[in-house]
Amino acid sequence: MAAPPELLKRIPLFSGLDGRDLELLANSFKERRFGEGETVAAEGSTGVGFFVIGDGTAAVTVHGSERATLGPGDYFGEVALIDEGQRSASVVAVTPLTAYGLTAWEFRPFIESNGKVAWKLLQTLAARLRAAEQREA
Repeated sequence: MAAPPELLKRIPLFSGLDGRDLELLANSFKERRFGEGETVAAEGSTGVGFFVIGDGTAAVTVHGSERATLGPGDYFGEVALIDEGQRSASVVAVTPLTAYGLTAWEFRPFIESNGKVAWKLLQTLAARLRAAEQREA
Protein backbone atom coordinates (compact mmCIF):
# COMPACT_ATOMS: atom_id res chain seq x y z
CA MET A 1 0.00 0.00 0.00
CA ALA A 2 1.30 3.45 -0.93
CA ALA A 3 1.74 6.34 1.49
CA PRO A 4 -1.20 8.74 1.75
CA PRO A 5 -0.26 11.92 -0.18
CA GLU A 6 -1.75 14.08 2.60
CA LEU A 7 0.74 12.52 5.05
CA LEU A 8 3.68 13.35 2.78
CA LYS A 9 2.43 16.89 2.17
CA ARG A 10 2.90 17.67 5.90
CA ILE A 11 6.62 16.86 5.63
CA PRO A 12 8.64 20.06 5.03
CA LEU A 13 10.82 18.16 2.55
CA PHE A 14 7.84 17.56 0.25
CA SER A 15 5.63 20.57 1.03
CA GLY A 16 6.46 22.38 -2.23
CA LEU A 17 5.35 19.54 -4.49
CA ASP A 18 2.29 19.90 -6.68
CA GLY A 19 -0.46 17.29 -6.52
CA ARG A 20 0.84 15.22 -9.43
CA ASP A 21 4.40 14.99 -8.12
CA LEU A 22 3.16 14.27 -4.60
CA GLU A 23 0.97 11.45 -5.89
CA LEU A 24 3.88 10.03 -7.91
CA LEU A 25 6.15 10.10 -4.86
CA ALA A 26 3.46 8.64 -2.57
CA ASN A 27 3.08 5.65 -4.89
CA SER A 28 6.80 4.88 -4.46
CA PHE A 29 6.41 4.36 -0.69
CA LYS A 30 5.61 0.90 0.70
CA GLU A 31 3.63 0.32 3.89
CA ARG A 32 5.48 -1.47 6.70
CA ARG A 33 4.05 -2.59 10.03
CA PHE A 34 6.09 -3.09 13.20
CA GLY A 35 5.04 -4.61 16.52
CA GLU A 36 5.67 -3.03 19.89
CA GLY A 37 9.39 -3.32 20.71
CA GLU A 38 10.38 -4.14 17.13
CA THR A 39 13.42 -2.39 15.67
CA VAL A 40 12.68 -0.27 12.61
CA ALA A 41 16.26 0.92 12.13
CA ALA A 42 19.36 -0.19 14.02
CA GLU A 43 22.21 2.19 14.82
CA GLY A 44 25.34 1.16 12.93
CA SER A 45 23.51 -1.00 10.38
CA THR A 46 23.44 -0.07 6.73
CA GLY A 47 20.42 2.03 5.89
CA VAL A 48 18.81 2.46 2.50
CA GLY A 49 15.41 3.69 3.50
CA PHE A 50 13.51 6.78 4.49
CA PHE A 51 10.45 6.30 6.71
CA VAL A 52 7.37 8.37 7.50
CA ILE A 53 5.25 7.31 10.46
CA GLY A 54 1.56 6.94 9.70
CA ASP A 55 0.31 5.58 13.05
CA GLY A 56 1.92 4.78 16.39
CA THR A 57 5.01 5.99 18.20
CA ALA A 58 8.71 5.13 18.10
CA ALA A 59 11.72 5.93 20.27
CA VAL A 60 14.99 7.20 18.82
CA THR A 61 18.17 6.25 20.67
CA VAL A 62 21.84 7.03 20.08
CA HIS A 63 24.40 4.89 21.92
CA GLY A 64 21.55 3.59 24.10
CA SER A 65 20.42 7.07 25.20
CA GLU A 66 16.89 8.11 24.22
CA ARG A 67 16.95 11.26 22.09
CA ALA A 68 13.40 11.64 20.78
CA THR A 69 9.94 10.16 20.45
CA LEU A 70 8.41 10.11 16.98
CA GLY A 71 4.74 9.98 16.06
CA PRO A 72 2.42 10.32 13.06
CA GLY A 73 3.89 12.63 10.43
CA ASP A 74 7.44 12.37 11.78
CA TYR A 75 10.13 10.98 9.53
CA PHE A 76 13.67 9.63 9.67
CA GLY A 77 16.32 8.15 7.41
CA GLU A 78 16.76 11.01 4.95
CA VAL A 79 20.55 10.68 5.22
CA ALA A 80 20.24 7.04 4.14
CA LEU A 81 18.53 8.20 0.96
CA ILE A 82 21.73 9.97 -0.01
CA ASP A 83 24.67 7.90 1.18
CA GLU A 84 23.21 4.47 1.99
CA GLY A 85 25.64 4.48 4.93
CA GLN A 86 25.31 3.37 8.51
CA ARG A 87 22.35 4.45 10.60
CA SER A 88 23.26 7.15 13.12
CA ALA A 89 20.48 6.12 15.52
CA SER A 90 18.17 3.26 16.39
CA VAL A 91 14.41 3.59 16.00
CA VAL A 92 12.22 1.16 17.93
CA ALA A 93 8.42 0.91 17.90
CA VAL A 94 6.99 1.91 21.30
CA THR A 95 3.47 0.99 20.17
CA PRO A 96 2.29 -0.94 17.11
CA LEU A 97 3.60 1.18 14.25
CA THR A 98 2.59 1.75 10.66
CA ALA A 99 5.29 3.43 8.62
CA TYR A 100 5.83 4.08 4.94
CA GLY A 101 9.28 3.39 3.54
CA LEU A 102 11.09 4.63 0.47
CA THR A 103 14.40 3.21 -0.76
CA ALA A 104 17.28 5.22 -2.15
CA TRP A 105 16.98 3.63 -5.60
CA GLU A 106 13.32 4.68 -5.76
CA PHE A 107 14.00 8.20 -4.48
CA ARG A 108 17.06 9.08 -6.57
CA PRO A 109 15.31 9.49 -9.95
CA PHE A 110 12.62 11.58 -8.26
CA ILE A 111 15.11 13.88 -6.55
CA GLU A 112 17.22 14.26 -9.69
CA SER A 113 14.19 15.57 -11.55
CA ASN A 114 12.87 17.80 -8.75
CA GLY A 115 15.20 20.60 -7.68
CA LYS A 116 12.78 21.97 -5.04
CA VAL A 117 12.90 18.73 -3.08
CA ALA A 118 16.67 18.47 -3.52
CA TRP A 119 17.14 21.96 -2.07
CA LYS A 120 14.83 21.24 0.89
CA LEU A 121 16.72 18.02 1.55
CA LEU A 122 20.00 19.96 1.64
CA GLN A 123 18.51 22.52 4.03
CA THR A 124 17.19 19.79 6.33
CA LEU A 125 20.53 18.01 6.41
CA ALA A 126 22.42 21.25 7.04
CA ALA A 127 20.12 22.09 9.97
CA ARG A 128 20.61 18.65 11.49
CA LEU A 129 24.38 18.86 11.06
CA ARG A 130 24.43 22.28 12.72
CA ALA A 131 22.31 20.98 15.63
CA ALA A 132 24.62 17.97 16.07
CA GLU A 133 27.69 20.19 16.10
CA GLN A 134 26.11 22.41 18.78
CA ARG A 135 25.33 19.36 20.97
CA GLU A 136 28.99 18.27 20.76
CA ALA A 137 30.34 21.72 21.66
